Amino acid sequence: MKRVSATRPVTEDRKQYHLEVGEGDVAEVVLMPGDPQRVEKISSYWETRRQVASHRQFVTHTGTYKGVPLSACSTGIGGPGTAIVVEELANVGARTFIRVGSTATLKKDVDLGDLIISTAAVRLEGTSRQYVRAEYPAAASYEVVLALIEAAESLGLRYHLGISASTDSFYLGQSRPGFGGYTQSMSETLIKDLTRANVANFEMEAATLFTLGNIYGFRTGAVCAVYANRIRDEFAVRGEDDVVRCANEAVRVLAEMDEEKRRGNRTYWYRGLKR
Repeated sequence: MKRVSATRPVTEDRKQYHLEVGEGDVAEVVLMPGDPQRVEKISSYWETRRQVASHRQFVTHTGTYKGVPLSACSTGIGGPGTAIVVEELANVGARTFIRVGSTATLKKDVDLGDLIISTAAVRLEGTSRQYVRAEYPAAASYEVVLALIEAAESLGLRYHLGISASTDSFYLGQSRPGFGGYTQSMSETLIKDLTRANVANFEMEAATLFTLGNIYGFRTGAVCAVYANRIRDEFAVRGEDDVVRCANEAVRVLAEMDEEKRRGNRTYWYRGLKR
């Protein structure tokens, strides 16, 4: 048996310990749903696809969308799984990560089924604090935000931009009572405090993703379908197909942006570069 370091654990065949993916299994761009079943929905829009791994909560597919190589890998719920996915996918070559999820809006005028594209995230979760002090910002990459906007516009989807709040708790952490009505004053005032600060929505992964992306120099973004409006007290599972379509199309847009940068010998994309 080959010796394996406990510091950087891998399987006996040198695959990543949690995801069970190896070199050549994933593309540089990865879509990251929380739900393992959403990986299948994402890859159903691709011309080619194959499942390269399925282990624990992590399901990984790789293929092509409109000729562009990409992968999809589920994170499960929350920051810890998200951090594992980023770390292990980065070990095998991934460099752009886009969360594809669901969310609860804190905006009265946002409807169920709309999309919210995150520009940054309030770090109410704990995983990112294991990496860097709490004052460090969790911001999405501007190129990914622009690609998601273009994708939503081209598909005729209703979308909004805003700052997300990422939590570790679906219940008290998002101002819902726990079992038996249990609550705390900090939970009861949370929605009012966040709406005063113009925060757009609750979700559970973006802050971890954005923080790690900026630390490591990766491109990151997030787009979520609105399943709940906490101000109007409404809930329904709507917009999943739209958020999947938007994320896939954004990968194509990013590929065009990258090609324009390559041809123009530029590090950063800007409007008019291809001219």
